[in-house]
Amino acid sequence: MTRILLRAHKSPFRAASATETISKRLIGSNVGNLMFSHASCRLLSVAGAEITTSKFERLDPREVNENYDVAVVPLANAFRASLIDGVRDMAALFEKLTIPVVVLGVGAQGPVSGEFQASELDDVVKRFMRAVLDRSGSVGVRGELTAKYLANLGFGEEHVRVIGCPSLFLRGPQLEIVRKVEELTPYSRISLNVSPYRPLIGPISLDHAKRYPNLMYTAQDQRTLGLMLNGVFDAPYALPEGSPTSLDHPLIRDNRVRFCLDPSTWMDYLSTFDFSFGTRIHGTIAALLGSTPGLLLAHDSRTLELATYHQIPYRVLNRRTSEVDATRLYAKADWGPTMSGHAERWERMASFLASHDLRHVYLPGESPDAFDAKLASVEFPPPVQMGMRDSLEKLYEMQRRMPELRAELKRVEAAQAAARPSQSRTRKLLRRAKRRVTGAVQRVTGRS
Repeated sequence: MTRILLRAHKSPFRAASATETISKRLIGSNVGNLMFSHASCRLLSVAGAEITTSKFERLDPREVNENYDVAVVPLANAFRASLIDGVRDMAALFEKLTIPVVVLGVGAQGPVSGEFQASELDDVVKRFMRAVLDRSGSVGVRGELTAKYLANLGFGEEHVRVIGCPSLFLRGPQLEIVRKVEELTPYSRISLNVSPYRPLIGPISLDHAKRYPNLMYTAQDQRTLGLMLNGVFDAPYALPEGSPTSLDHPLIRDNRVRFCLDPSTWMDYLSTFDFSFGTRIHGTIAALLGSTPGLLLAHDSRTLELATYHQIPYRVLNRRTSEVDATRLYAKADWGPTMSGHAERWERMASFLASHDLRHVYLPGESPDAFDAKLASVEFPPPVQMGMRDSLEKLYEMQRRMPELRAELKRVEAAQAAARPSQSRTRKLLRRAKRRVTGAVQRVTGRS
């Protein structure tokens, strides 16, 4: 028996409600994180394999070495500044492991030009790479831009293999995309996915909401899930104008938004559409795996390199908004290369797995049937809609209260800082007030 420790935010067989998903961070910040871990788990579910999923947080290296034969680490765009601590922590863990460590796809994030500037992240990535390569023959990366970035850090072709993203190999060598209609009309079923922080996506979402009445917004990020449940998009950054991040946006206001909590419901839902497009790479991949034509609006290196490698139709999001139109995008796109080149890309992935002594379910004598049967026995929640936890009226009231609650919290914190140590009773009362206001904010935002 091969004991595999697989990095994943949650097991593919775990069903969780929307509130549990938020409170326990079961998708990280984005449900796209589940897509590649789900596919990796299915691919490796061969007879005799025992797969355990873990977030790879606070693991005891001694227990990992004793209880597992290999650590498999599918990643997204982990090489970026905002995740520097996480990459450093993984490197520190790997340095203490004696078992093989297999990185099943990792990407670097930079501008759409693919030109990476030197930063403090580089030394952390070098440490990560050395820790993996000391336990593995090579590192799998998502695309050529990441390979170029690593080459500049001293890790060449002998260390790095471009294998794409495991998510597109969910069904091994099989990939079928069906053009269901010859051309789109204003009444076609269209799915839009967005990165709420991208400025251009606001005007695009408003324009398409108006002109395509059957268009739906298929959301992915945890903050939008919080908006749908609690009426608040709780972000630490300024929100672009027109972005679907408030209750008065037409796609939110009119309940034209859905959030799928699991890959299986996500692919099933998108299979009902004629076309899917937007800035989310795994939103696009989920559509393709549901046989629905999907197109990416590439806005950085991590999305562009995957679209390029897997030959997914894309358009760089750097032109006038008026030129981004679903009907024209669909008419000009060609999914033939996506499908015709898939078999060769699968062979590269299969070869990578073999080079690390990992068996997969598409080898002779193996089958994904056991995984699929177990998955079919799980009752996953349906896509989340607006107002599933509270009425829309209550959501509006929650949103209205947020500015006053945040202002009150700031006043209490200022008074707390100004109170002298000798004023013990005053400080005690202020601590109580802060707990009360903080609790109110958490109740509104759904954060614990």
